[in-house]
Amino acid sequence: MAYGNNGDFQRKMFQGNWKCSKCDADITELPFEPDPSRVGQLLCRECHKAGRSSFSGGSRGGRSFGNGGGERKMFQGNWECSQCNSPITELPFEPDPSRVGQLLCKECHRSKRGSFGGGRSFGRR
Repeated sequence: MAYGNNGDFQRKMFQGNWKCSKCDADITELPFEPDPSRVGQLLCRECHKAGRSSFSGGSRGGRSFGNGGGERKMFQGNWECSQCNSPITELPFEPDPSRVGQLLCKECHRSKRGSFGGGRSFGRR
């Protein structure tokens, strides 16, 4: 990591001549060195921000996930918990049909997360 004179983090920037894959805008600086095989997938700052805004929402350790902080979209159905066989009628995601047999109810999901030391940590250490 690179730090400036006052201790602020200074990200290394890479210079080049690339094009945004969405709007065809010029990109001359990136905070990473692009993989040559993926140069056609680069996004300018504005297109990147627009794409992230549809993905941002509830905060988890400094990162944002969801739909802008509003109500989370729930999916209705008739599933069964793979551990306790209790009915599941609502999920915060659309389950993959090939993995329906692996679904967990809230209680089983919480107890499974708890057995791994409280679940994932998305924050920096």
